Amino acid sequence: MEYTCKTCGAIAEEPGHLCNPCGDKGACTFCGDQDVEPTHMCQDKLAAMKFVCAECGRVAMKEDHLCQPSSIPS
Repeated sequence: MEYTCKTCGAIAEEPGHLCNPCGDKGACTFCGDQDVEPTHMCQDKLAAMKFVCAECGRVAMKEDHLCQPSSIPS
């Protein structure tokens, strides 16, 4: 299933990869926590983030998950 961001129109396979997600709750595929918000960020996942969106400020591991990706300096 694809989700579309209500703000920027970006399309993603998971709602948590959008700057204005649909608000569905589910299990975190990274850490396994149950009933988390689409914007949930576990500590191990945060350490793996490589990009930040210049438009909305979201972080992601892959450039294609963001509206306007920019590398996070290490």
